[in-house]
Amino acid sequence: MSDQPINDQEMRCPRLGSPISFRYCMISGADDDICWKVLDCWWETFDVEAYLKANMPEAVFKQLMETADKPKNKISSIIEIAEKVKKSK
Repeated sequence: MSDQPINDQEMRCPRLGSPISFRYCMISGADDDICWKVLDCWWETFDVEAYLKANMPEAVFKQLMETADKPKNKISSIIEIAEKVKKSK
């Protein structure tokens, strides 16, 4: 892992197709929650599971682990992103 703080590290988002920071992943899911793909995307960069377990309430972490095993289909993801953009305007 780089010396750069975790929240500032960037990678290409497979959902958006552009570079994003880890900080964005923490708020880019439904209702400004963590993205359900965060574990899948960041596991090669650092021990994301351990980081989240140490920095999230246990119930939220457990829900994320359950959600990560059941990914949304592409249409649901697109609708979710469109609704988030609509809310932000």
